[in-house]
Amino acid sequence: MDDSSAHRDRRPEALGDLGVLPDETLCSILESLSPRDVARLACVSSVMYVLCNEEPLWMSLCLKGASGLLQYQGSWKKTTLLHNENLPDKYKEYQPRLLYFDGFNSLFLYRRLYRCHTTLESFHADDGNVERRKDLSLKDFYDQYDAKKPVMLTGLAETWPARHKWTTDQLLQNYGDVAFKISQRSSRKVSMKFKDYVSYMEVQHDEDPLYIFDEKFAEVAPSLLKDYSVPHLFQEDFFDILDAEQRPSYRWLIIGPQRSGASWHVDPALTSAWNTLLSGRKRWALYPPGKVPLGVTVHVNEEDGDVNIETPSSLQWWLDYYPLLPDEDKPIECTQLPGETIYVPSGWWHCVLNLETTIAVTQNYVNSNNFEFVCLDMAPGYRHKGVCRVGWLALDEETYENVRQSTCYSDLSRKEKRAKTIKDVDNLNSESTVNGASRNYGLWKDGFSYDIEFLSIFLDRDRDHYLSPWSVGNSIGQRELREWLSKLWIQKPQMRELIWKGACIALNADKWLECASKICAIHNLPLPSDDERLPVGSGSNPVYLVGNSVVKIFVEGGLEASLYGFGTELEFYRLLHEINSPLKKHIPSILANGIIYVEDGSFNNLTWDGKGVPDIISKSNLIKTKCDVHGFSFGVWGKKQLEYKNAGMEMDGSDSLAGHSSIWPYMIIRRCEGKMFADLRDTLSWEDATNLASFLGEQLNHLHLLPHPPLNISSLTDIEHELSFTGTDGCGATVNYKSNTAAEWGVFLRNLTMMRKNVSSRLTKWYNLPSFEHLNFLLKKFEFKDMGDPIPSSLIEKIDEYVPPDFAKLLNIIENLPRGACKPCSWIHSDIMDDNIYMEPSSAYSISSGNAEDAAKVNGHLSSYDEVKSWRPSYILDFSDLSIGDPLFDLIPIYLDVFRGDSDLLKRFLESYKLPFASPISKYESTDGGQKYARLSYVAMCYCILHDENVLGAIFTIWKELRSAKSWEEVELTVWGELNNYNGFP
Repeated sequence: MDDSSAHRDRRPEALGDLGVLPDETLCSILESLSPRDVARLACVSSVMYVLCNEEPLWMSLCLKGASGLLQYQGSWKKTTLLHNENLPDKYKEYQPRLLYFDGFNSLFLYRRLYRCHTTLESFHADDGNVERRKDLSLKDFYDQYDAKKPVMLTGLAETWPARHKWTTDQLLQNYGDVAFKISQRSSRKVSMKFKDYVSYMEVQHDEDPLYIFDEKFAEVAPSLLKDYSVPHLFQEDFFDILDAEQRPSYRWLIIGPQRSGASWHVDPALTSAWNTLLSGRKRWALYPPGKVPLGVTVHVNEEDGDVNIETPSSLQWWLDYYPLLPDEDKPIECTQLPGETIYVPSGWWHCVLNLETTIAVTQNYVNSNNFEFVCLDMAPGYRHKGVCRVGWLALDEETYENVRQSTCYSDLSRKEKRAKTIKDVDNLNSESTVNGASRNYGLWKDGFSYDIEFLSIFLDRDRDHYLSPWSVGNSIGQRELREWLSKLWIQKPQMRELIWKGACIALNADKWLECASKICAIHNLPLPSDDERLPVGSGSNPVYLVGNSVVKIFVEGGLEASLYGFGTELEFYRLLHEINSPLKKHIPSILANGIIYVEDGSFNNLTWDGKGVPDIISKSNLIKTKCDVHGFSFGVWGKKQLEYKNAGMEMDGSDSLAGHSSIWPYMIIRRCEGKMFADLRDTLSWEDATNLASFLGEQLNHLHLLPHPPLNISSLTDIEHELSFTGTDGCGATVNYKSNTAAEWGVFLRNLTMMRKNVSSRLTKWYNLPSFEHLNFLLKKFEFKDMGDPIPSSLIEKIDEYVPPDFAKLLNIIENLPRGACKPCSWIHSDIMDDNIYMEPSSAYSISSGNAEDAAKVNGHLSSYDEVKSWRPSYILDFSDLSIGDPLFDLIPIYLDVFRGDSDLLKRFLESYKLPFASPISKYESTDGGQKYARLSYVAMCYCILHDENVLGAIFTIWKELRSAKSWEEVELTVWGELNNYNGFP
């Protein structure tokens, strides 16, 4: 090889047309490919070989495909191929010789290689400019630092056993086989046994090494909790009032090698945090709220103000960006030493770099000083969330100017949205550019105030809390938020002024209280007392307890959906009394109902029994579905047609109410005394639990035998003689209208078919919910007090072969069946959960000392019962989700939420239920697909998969062994197998 060929540039020839792309872009493209495609691409050319064999690339590929336990194999390429690709054994020991090529240089790859192999022993690590305090009193902490500025505290952990027990060697000895969760940029849920993680730390050369960031460490290693205690300065935590399974993630064990750390972020829900270091050294950088660090890219959705950020790794920021900052723009920074505790206030940006192997514990909390900020962060809408985090960058120009002109902050200055890349950093080398960037960068705090009154002006006042979609970034769900505020209201009466402020921000509590008060005045009820100012319960409609009555305002789903929910409930109550059903004894009676609306700034009332179409509704031109002006125009079949119309659509509940949030149906119901089953679950005897199961079986028998209004086939305007539909994925069903029964099932099957169309993507979304180190996402309704465990990806891939394409066969609704072979549809409650069942004492009881009238009443029951040894079920509540469909649907919430998967309680329920769940198909020829269509367990499992709530998350929480299930049949028979033994046929 001559000298000219030795120094030639390989890039043009090796990359061809791709040579115009910078190396950073090429590497980003490679990360989007599969491991097998990257391996093939490495064979294309010498430069592709170099790019495709980079360890950071294979680390990214491995973590994108990894789940469960991970074991590092010495290189990320080998780990990927062995852990994710399941290579044949003969290839596992094959070690190909690496090839080396001259004539190719890459500054991008060099920088990345440098970051992977640099050491931080000599990294600048002075005390920094964060104040250090010892023996700080609680009063001084509240006055000087809490929710104001960071502080480094010494001496708080001196008596902890963790000070000498939490070393790598001792943890390895005591917890070597314990698997801890690993933090990394992929959304996959990965864990490593501690002994494997230590082995990884000792040999890794990663730019952004894996580190343990485990919020469940107290569950897998509970003895660790005995080694430390919450410092006295941080013991006020409003989330303590929630049960362990309800509260969001709040404490983490953190272990990582040098170069690892947390990139720039603001803690979730604007909570504050303390972090105590037990061994090693950490470098901290912090900026006040709204001051976005250099190098962080802000993505602002111009429609809703939602903000996403991209940030370099902690190490890259310190090496590439920090040196470019003028002194006046440098962050507040410090080096944390073993035994020290740093306090991070609400809303502060922070970035952490481990200078050596570190072990730490941290907790986030809500107290009286950051409570309103947490409530603000949970309020509906997005723009205020962005402003709290990135200041003026969250606003478009028009909004920014409006705020500037309408507030006293006349000197507001707004920095443009920016995205910094390595190229931008290179361009900052010139003095003029650095000075210009500095001037522009220094504007970000001008006029911005992290003040609750100021930040609240960015709330979207047109959004109602009960109607708006919930931000996936919220640390708790809507139901938990309502329950949390209710519990705070009851258990912290001395703080009600503060709690009310937070509830007005997060719940629109002032608006709903005014509406409830007007309803009470109209019907000569006492106005809500101070104890009754907050809506109760965790449902999707505001509910108020006023004296002996319950006021329920229908808002769920927007005006159209709430009218159908209201009308269906009235139709149901009318029918219940007309036939004198035994069920009516166990449903609270309606005292009054109507529509309240705002017109010309004043509240008006319209009495309405559910029949016909009120003028206020017909004139509003808000209802899109054609209504029958006779009878219950907003009854159950109208509701079903609305569901039919909306099946498969992404409904956020706001479309039909946009700009018209001033009309609300309402209902006044007689108040029950007793306690919700949710409050008694852990105290009930087995006898009480089995009596409850029998009670539910009897009442569901009455409900499912209740006749429902006939379907007017001609009212289905888009269907004449045959209902025929086919999903975009090819699944379809055909039902002939030989009877009303078939037509009724046709509407039901249409919805199932549309739900099947997007089931895989929906379940994949739940499976891949972001696992960012701080967040614990909760889903809106069927959340099992938890988001539940993720659905195994291997099962999601098998859904299409398990769930039938034709649901008529699933329900044995097939052509040419003799009359009567097809079971009828029935009324279904669809939401019988632990907070919709009331219990009353079944033995003598007495109120605790004091005047009985002074005993607090909570959710319609006396909060204190002494000497109550037994409870009996009395009422079933909340029929706003009434529908018509397969009665088997009602078993899902009962079995999973009320019984928590207890098969003995399910047996007791079935003994009292005594109705068939399927057509008597044994008399007829079996449908295509073998015997699976005859299994009740199969039908129930299909409903669980298709359910629009996270039912599967609950299943994999109850039956943890099913996380490793190989097939849906295994899940089906484990969960629902008992149904196949049921002989409840007449």
